[in-house]
Amino acid sequence: MILVETTLGNLRDPLWQERSRNAKVDPLTLEQWEAPKNRLRKESEGGIELAISLPRSQHLHDGDVLHFDEAAGVIVVARVALKDVLVIELEGIEKLSPAEIVRTCFELGHGLGNQHWPAVIKGSTVYVPLSVDQKVMASVMRTHAFEHVKTRFAPGEEIAAKLDAREVRLLFAGADATPHHHHGNGAHGHDHAHTDGHGHSHAHDHPHDHHHDHSHPHDHANAVVKP
Repeated sequence: MILVETTLGNLRDPLWQERSRNAKVDPLTLEQWEAPKNRLRKESEGGIELAISLPRSQHLHDGDVLHFDEAAGVIVVARVALKDVLVIELEGIEKLSPAEIVRTCFELGHGLGNQHWPAVIKGSTVYVPLSVDQKVMASVMRTHAFEHVKTRFAPGEEIAAKLDAREVRLLFAGADATPHHHHGNGAHGHDHAHTDGHGHSHAHDHPHDHHHDHSHPHDHANAVVKP
């Protein structure tokens, strides 16, 4: 097993472009939820097992060179395919009245929370990873018709480059998580929107019909707030 504590470069770099012409590129294919991790163990397509242990401040990008065996002429390269990201711009929100700011942020948070969509907030921009079909996400945003909000879709790699490693992990690691609804003797549905930062907010939709005490697992969609 090969321990990888730092990347050697990227295939886009001139040095590695030159070396790759005379060597075999062995891909280490990472799922979207794996890519943000700084510690994992995985085997390349060529059968080389790697233990990746990067500093917390780092994460892997598509094309990162993880190992170079010059004698064997093999370069192990990370292959990452991040999905698109829904970009929600709250342009000019600071110019609104305090009441309008509260209403806009509450309605947006409630709408995202009801969909169980993870999100990262940076400045006045909200990033939501593609967790369902792009047309479905666009339709949901049009249905809500949020005021003071503009939306677009952008490539995951473009957005990851704007975020730090912690934010990338929060944004992409849980993007493929599927919310679960539990039904027993009592009809019970839970919708939760969580914002982890200086505040903590919940959006709930709880119809209850209980005849006995029992516990319910809860699903959570997490978001980080960064001023």
